[in-house]
Amino acid sequence: MSVRVLIIAAAALIIAAPVLWFGGLFAASELHLRDVSHVLSFDHPIPTNAASLERGRHIARTRGCFGCHGQRLEGWDFDEQWDWPERAVAPNLAAHARAYEPDVIEAAVRRGVGHDGRALTSMPSYNFTRLSDEDLAALIGFLQSAPVVEAALPTARLGWSARWSLLTGSDRRMSDWVALVPALSVDADTEPQLARGEYLAMTMCNECHGLDVRGQWFYQPPTPDLAIAPMLYSRAQFERLIETGVAADGRELGLMALVAPDRFPDLSDTEVDDLYAYLASLQDVAPAENVAWRPLD
Repeated sequence: MSVRVLIIAAAALIIAAPVLWFGGLFAASELHLRDVSHVLSFDHPIPTNAASLERGRHIARTRGCFGCHGQRLEGWDFDEQWDWPERAVAPNLAAHARAYEPDVIEAAVRRGVGHDGRALTSMPSYNFTRLSDEDLAALIGFLQSAPVVEAALPTARLGWSARWSLLTGSDRRMSDWVALVPALSVDADTEPQLARGEYLAMTMCNECHGLDVRGQWFYQPPTPDLAIAPMLYSRAQFERLIETGVAADGRELGLMALVAPDRFPDLSDTEVDDLYAYLASLQDVAPAENVAWRPLD
């Protein structure tokens, strides 16, 4: 074999290797994203009465739909806010709710599976998985009733780094996080206020404070165990904290100062009471160790 042929063969291998590697990564990551249960089973009636639509608006506001999908639900491009995935784009929710059946919306919201049957990677479905059927139906009803505001949105891109981290397990699909969310445990018959507070915490606060609201450090920056809040803040100070993101000493608390004013001023006094009481009840309960959102290593 001539030197020329050897050089050509070597060059071909050099060119082909990255093509094969990236092609294999794409194929394997796509299989991983599609290896999820996509059984559509939500059949709760979607309400249209004024009280239910207001309840749905309240859920949308306090659970962050406006913050991520735009104040007119027109969608949002997170290109300048996130670098993982390569380009996260929150869809136009009002248009989305009209385009797909409620069972498809439910799969995305509570189970982390998109309309195409692929696992979602940016939608924090673990924050919604404990939403009741009634509240989810009210939310869908509200989204279907909201005016559609057209906005130009780019195409979302997962990117090679995100595909690699999902495939190797250094990050998880949203459907994986959903499966780890603890069940609601407070008995509503014997402790109704604490049960209401647990429901609020597990459908609002666990987006940032760990799936059990006892803190997390899997993602940066780490967030604290919310059981300390009633120890550090009076009821009045706690209300100020969750409505403004400002600590008792006047400090703005990073992401909380960004998120809180958009969401939590919509909470009623009773809801704040319930949440405060539930967090106070956690003070004598040891948090679970070495869970995925608080790994030991």
